[in-house]
Amino acid sequence: MKQFSLSRAIIAGFFATAVMTMMMVMAPLMGMPEMNIGRMLAGFMGMPVALGWGAHFMIGIVLAVTYTVAFAGRLPGSSLVKGLLFGLMPWLMAQVVVNPMMGAGLFASDTPAPAAMVMGSLMGHMVYGAVLGVVYGRHVPRSVAAATQH
Repeated sequence: MKQFSLSRAIIAGFFATAVMTMMMVMAPLMGMPEMNIGRMLAGFMGMPVALGWGAHFMIGIVLAVTYTVAFAGRLPGSSLVKGLLFGLMPWLMAQVVVNPMMGAGLFASDTPAPAAMVMGSLMGHMVYGAVLGVVYGRHVPRSVAAATQH
């Protein structure tokens, strides 16, 4: 059984965020609306776009650490399934908290193409979760499972 590793969680979060970001950048090439999270975060927080992208990656890493500590030992299935199930959580949070905060409305209702935005976000978060689960690994550390069951 592998021991919990903060560095492994950070690497998994960075890699999962990078893959999700590549998908978002390619979204318009697949007929999806533009999903420039870095620019949206930068505009929301009044900072340069580069810092918006940095914030996006930091959020991805924090979510990865949260997954490894609180959810990897509790979710059922393989590492892929665990990651996919976890990916639903940040997706739902994006739809009901982040979108309204950024002016996009609940489930992107205030955007020109709400269904496409919601589906694009779902696809992105599923990719993030899948990559996170697989990269983090199949084995949940005993120390994490024991710590989360108290």
